[in-house]
Amino acid sequence: MSEQTLRYSFDQKLIQELVFHYEHGDLNLEPGFQRQSVWKENDRTKLIDSILRNYPLPAIFFYRRYEDGKMIYDVIDGKQRLESIFMFMGVMRGRFSARVQLPGREKIERVDWRTICKRKEQYLLTTYPIPTIEVDGNFSDIVDIFVRINSTGKALTAQEKRHARYYHSQFLKEANRVAKRFEHALQNMRIMSTNDISRMKHVELVAELMLSFHQGDIINKKTALDRVMSSNIMNGRDINKASGVTVSSLNIIKRMFPRLSSTRFVKHADFYSLAVLIGKFYQEGFILTDRRKNKLAWDMLVAFGNKVDKIREKQRKLQGAKPDEELHRSYLMTVSQMTDDISQRRKREEILRGIMGSLFAKKDSQRGFTPEQRRIIWNSAEVHRCPGTKCGGRVLTWNDFTIDHIRPSSKGGKSVLKNARLMCRICNSAKGARS
Repeated sequence: MSEQTLRYSFDQKLIQELVFHYEHGDLNLEPGFQRQSVWKENDRTKLIDSILRNYPLPAIFFYRRYEDGKMIYDVIDGKQRLESIFMFMGVMRGRFSARVQLPGREKIERVDWRTICKRKEQYLLTTYPIPTIEVDGNFSDIVDIFVRINSTGKALTAQEKRHARYYHSQFLKEANRVAKRFEHALQNMRIMSTNDISRMKHVELVAELMLSFHQGDIINKKTALDRVMSSNIMNGRDINKASGVTVSSLNIIKRMFPRLSSTRFVKHADFYSLAVLIGKFYQEGFILTDRRKNKLAWDMLVAFGNKVDKIREKQRKLQGAKPDEELHRSYLMTVSQMTDDISQRRKREEILRGIMGSLFAKKDSQRGFTPEQRRIIWNSAEVHRCPGTKCGGRVLTWNDFTIDHIRPSSKGGKSVLKNARLMCRICNSAKGARS
């Protein structure tokens, strides 16, 4: 941190002053480097009780800057406290009541802001002075202060630190967007808890997947994410492509494994490996829409996960694995270490690919029929009549026929003569991907 450029001053502000600044847009609770709210209602209640009892509070840190000719206070530290005060007073959404002991009363009671106002005791909050420290200096120093201050208490997660340092990164912005899109899905699958979401761990997961698909390999997240967010090594096209594969991968998992929450693959390490593998299957052109094969993949995944869990139970009882359980023991070893390094991630992907990879066929690289095939099919047909029902079996001519894949290409059908038949354009379109 550069001491020469960093300046600060001590002061105090009444709560009614802070409310005034907030309502007039001079107090910014959500600067780009800030994290999401992590306080629970119990934390907020304790704060209100402390203020009403006139207990001292720690100082709130502000970054003082100027925008369009007026002074703006960005909150460096104290966001949760200010939010709690504003929510309790109804200044911002999220009004709540609190269990407090008001001055002159012996009992603890639950009160809200309206009750305090009716008793004409709102001055207990509005005139409460909060110590403040106003900081001015280089922006990099301000972010460093934010990270250092928030390294105690509810310490910043690795992703919250990245968000603070690299919130301007286009890669991080896109990861945030995709993570927001799948927020509820990840919670429903029990991959992320509400607390995980509030601590931005879903953003970290999405960022890992995006970078993995961009590089075409498992990543070491401890160094790779910081490197890509701190530089412009990925252009907009690369970011969008990686984002698209990530979205497809997560959607395919939702469709293929709707009951994933009942398996061990909701654990972050396991899910990451599964998601990377499914994304690679997608990139490699595997057909992942066949219900029968998807059901087989699900059954094999469940059976494998159950055996891994059984090995874990044996280890707890100091029992060894049998020779036919070596694969499951090897997988368990990759998630039982203190750190999840790149070699363990690669081993997990290799094992999962060995279990499911043989189930799925690749799409035909030849999407349509060649002119030569069209001539052969036309001249070999005994009857030039559409077999579909939409057109009523109309007679086809050389100028208006199409070639239908009997088994759709999206389900593994090849562009070969034995998988072809004449059909009119209307019936071919209506058939879609049905066999």
